[in-house]
Amino acid sequence: MFKEPDRDCDRCPRLRNFLLDLRESHPDYHNAPVPSFGDSDPQLLIVGLAPGMHGANRTGRPFTGDWAGDLLYSALDKYGFSTGIYDARPDDGLKLNRAMITNAIRCLPPQNKPIGAEGTACRPFLTDQIASLKSLKAIMTLGKISHDNTIRALGLKLKDHPFGHHKIYEIQKDTRLYSSYHCSRYNTNTKRLTEDMFFGVFADIRQYLDSQNS
Repeated sequence: MFKEPDRDCDRCPRLRNFLLDLRESHPDYHNAPVPSFGDSDPQLLIVGLAPGMHGANRTGRPFTGDWAGDLLYSALDKYGFSTGIYDARPDDGLKLNRAMITNAIRCLPPQNKPIGAEGTACRPFLTDQIASLKSLKAIMTLGKISHDNTIRALGLKLKDHPFGHHKIYEIQKDTRLYSSYHCSRYNTNTKRLTEDMFFGVFADIRQYLDSQNS
C-alpha cells in the first residue's frame, strides 16, 4: 500500500509553518496533510490541487466541507462511484465505489496557492500512490497544477500532454488520464466550468470503465 505523509511532515517548510500557526488559531481543524479517501482497490483516481482552508483542511477528508466538494461528490453519486449520502463531514458514512480522491499537494497552502517547489517535494507520494494502485484504469486531474504534477508523477513530458478541459490521454496500457477544470466556486461562478461540462468528463470516464469491465 502507498505511504501517506506523516502528520508532521516537514518536506515543505512554508506549508509546515503555516499549519503550525493554524493549529494555534484553529485548534479544531485538521491542520495536517490530508490523507486520500476512497476505495482501496480503485479503478478511478481523482487528483485535486490541495486541501481547502475550510474544506479538507478543516474536516480532514478531501473535498469535504466546501463548494468544490459539493459538486465533486454530486458527480460521484450521479455516475455510480459512491454509496450513502454526502453530508459535508467525514463521519457522514459516505463510501466510494472503485474510486479514490487525493491531492497533488497534501497540505493547505497559504491563499490556496502552492509554489512549484512544494509540488516537487510532495510528488513522491503521488508517484508511489499511482504505482501502488494496480487496479487503476483512469486518472482524473482537477486543474492545471494537478494535471502537470500528475503528468510529472507518471514520468511523462508536459509538452506531450498539455492541460485542457476534457482532454484525454492514453498514459499506459488500458489506462487513461482525463483532465478537467477545477470544480472551484470561482470557476463555476464565472461559468468557466459548468455542471454539464464537469459531468461530461465523468460520463466519459464511466463509459470507458464500463467498457473495460465488460
